[in-house]
Amino acid sequence: MQYIAPIGVGLLYALLMSLIREPHRRRFNAVMVAGAGAAYLSGGGLGGWEFAFTAVLTYVAYRGLDSWTFIGVAWLLHTAWDVVHHIKGNPIIPFAHTSSLGCAICDPVIALWCFAGGKTPKELAAWVRGARGRGAEPEAGLSGA
Repeated sequence: MQYIAPIGVGLLYALLMSLIREPHRRRFNAVMVAGAGAAYLSGGGLGGWEFAFTAVLTYVAYRGLDSWTFIGVAWLLHTAWDVVHHIKGNPIIPFAHTSSLGCAICDPVIALWCFAGGKTPKELAAWVRGARGRGAEPEAGLSGA
């Protein structure tokens, strides 16, 4: 269950965020990932590296104000930081030993949603249908004539 629940949390996050209209959804998510970047600061498990990581993630999140791709990259950076904290034994929630592992499983789910443009479930379904349809037929103007 410790591996399945974080996936559900990531999906629930994407679903709830889909209720926010664009462009506010993208900007709100940039702020959220910036906050996630500072989540480990109070624990200080990696000393000054915590500040360096927060600075990097803040910059990437700032770029995310205008780009879903940067938000996705920021979530993947946070995933890497979660893995480091899990291995070091300094979890994001001090009394929950596997909390950083759970976060490392959840964050890539959110990142995938961001890389897909942070779409609503309806938009995502249409996007997937469109991508399948495009693969079946050659694009106009590429016939070589």
